[in-house]
Amino acid sequence: MAHHTYRTRGTCARSIDFDVEDGKLSNVQFEGGCNGNLKAIGKLVEGADAADIARLLEGNTCGPRSTSCADQLSRAIDEALAASAR
Repeated sequence: MAHHTYRTRGTCARSIDFDVEDGKLSNVQFEGGCNGNLKAIGKLVEGADAADIARLLEGNTCGPRSTSCADQLSRAIDEALAASAR
């Protein structure tokens, strides 16, 4: 299992911690941000295919921002998967 911490950019959440094992997400936790909504995202993606979740959440925006916590999770997953492919 590989643990990842991603420092978000442009969102209320400051960071995202998560694990990837055999291509599946687990233990997704956001630091800061909208507590209830971000806990819900963590529950919804638990055990899901990481690449599928990254594609699903990519480009999601929040209000006038060009990104969102969900989009940042997508970027974090992409970064983690790229690092594990090296």
